[in-house]
Amino acid sequence: MTDTPDATSKLLAVMAALRDPETGCLWDKAQNFATIAPYTIEEAYEVQAAIEAGDPEQIKDELGDLLFQVVYHARMAEERGWFGFEDVASAITEKMIRRHPHVFSDAAERDAGAQTQAWEAQKAKERKAGAMTGTLDGIASTLPAMAVAAKLTARAARVGFDWPDANAVLDKLEEEIRELRAELAGASPARVQDELGDMLFVMVNLARKLQLSAEACLKGANEKFVRRFRFIEAALAALGKAPADSNLAEMDRLWDAAKRSGL
Repeated sequence: MTDTPDATSKLLAVMAALRDPETGCLWDKAQNFATIAPYTIEEAYEVQAAIEAGDPEQIKDELGDLLFQVVYHARMAEERGWFGFEDVASAITEKMIRRHPHVFSDAAERDAGAQTQAWEAQKAKERKAGAMTGTLDGIASTLPAMAVAAKLTARAARVGFDWPDANAVLDKLEEEIRELRAELAGASPARVQDELGDMLFVMVNLARKLQLSAEACLKGANEKFVRRFRFIEAALAALGKAPADSNLAEMDRLWDAAKRSGL
């Protein structure tokens, strides 16, 4: 295994050299928090892709890229006199110790449910200390909208603002579908957008009530669509045709064939 302190020191030194005002890289010196943030998000998604691929070397490589993003932001903060990488590492270490008293203190051993409640209670205490007193405070609005919806509804559910079960959410979904249909007969794109948003929000709630990830459900649907559409393309190619040369009825028949084949 690599000597971690030495490896970390070298990484911090590389970052400092890249940002050196006189001898650093022109591109790196020109960056700021706003310009680097999209790369940080991209690297997090690439870590997820590597994990799904199950390749240890790829996971290690992508985790390194993500770590570099943390180092990058910490270096820019240090240049402004805000904090450095060590402060970031110390803060998260203290937070994890604080949120796990059943591991790091003499707190009574808890089952998984009690541990989750204690975790949420500690997070609420931290939000209050940071002048965030509302139930929904502290949820990053820059997250993907589906993730924000899941977090908002989970927070509201903890204080009792929730549907009793999945069937009740389905009833609400049917109501939203009716409202969307009504708006489609009008001439207001803004109203259609609003109602479609309500419908999507309810569907995220449905996934939560079923103890599923809406993101994972949609990802699975995306992958299934790709498999089935590629089946259509291959079947048409065998006939010397492309999708543009076909029609909806023919492609629908091939789609059904793809479903029957288990794709």
